[in-house]
Amino acid sequence: MLRFDNYVRPVNTAEALEVLRYRRGAKVVGGGMWMRLSSRTVPCVVDLSDCGLGSIAETDDAFEIGAMASLRDLETHRALNEATGGILERAVRDIVGSQFRELATVGGSVYGRFGFSDVLCALLALDADVVLTGAGRMPLARLCEQGYEKDILERVVVAKRDYRAAYACVRRSATDLPTLNVAAAYWNGDWHVAVGARPARARLLLGSELGLFGPEPSAAKLLNAARVLRGLTFSSNMWGSARYRRHLAGALGIRAVCEAAGMPVPEACAPALAPADEEVPA
Repeated sequence: MLRFDNYVRPVNTAEALEVLRYRRGAKVVGGGMWMRLSSRTVPCVVDLSDCGLGSIAETDDAFEIGAMASLRDLETHRALNEATGGILERAVRDIVGSQFRELATVGGSVYGRFGFSDVLCALLALDADVVLTGAGRMPLARLCEQGYEKDILERVVVAKRDYRAAYACVRRSATDLPTLNVAAAYWNGDWHVAVGARPARARLLLGSELGLFGPEPSAAKLLNAARVLRGLTFSSNMWGSARYRRHLAGALGIRAVCEAAGMPVPEACAPALAPADEEVPA
């Protein structure tokens, strides 16, 4: 059972950060969806519900997604999904169930940087920044490379671009955690491909790293990108083996790029997409 010794509900993020930094054992709770799976006592829990972070706001050049906005908000926000090629709706629609998505928060998914996060993988492929109370604003990709510091995530800022985007994922069963996920987006003349559930946290690669150039890459470029994606580090757990994930990275990468480009998968890429036997460790 999950227990709290003390419960604090600050009215702004500055107050929340002070509590987090100076009260021993303090933890931030958003929806608390993953926390409640554990059996432990948290000395002090910080609830951000009164900090005004629960909305998605559109500006002239971006969408600002509050940390307390729910995954269901991401799924149903029409303007945001139209502006981002529907990648966020596709990324979250299979996460457990609608009741879960009504409670799980964007901030929990992003700041937690869980390896299995569909949300983090999809956002990485977009032009997304994060705004933190202490560290300020930085690219989401930079946050993913950092360790965990005591800070408060206020919002995710997704710039308005001419996105051509797609999301691909394999799950062992419907609503399960992903065995592997891939997000691909073409914007500002470059490809951005994120691979998550390796099972390490998602990793972003640019078109220059993948050898992907132009809005409709050739079969040769796609096969080269698949080789690079399969060169990432993978490991095994109950959702899949490292070998199986390595195969999926290449196959899903090709499929996601082709879908984002609005083109069929070239016949020459068929061998890279051939089914592979799944290896799941005992």
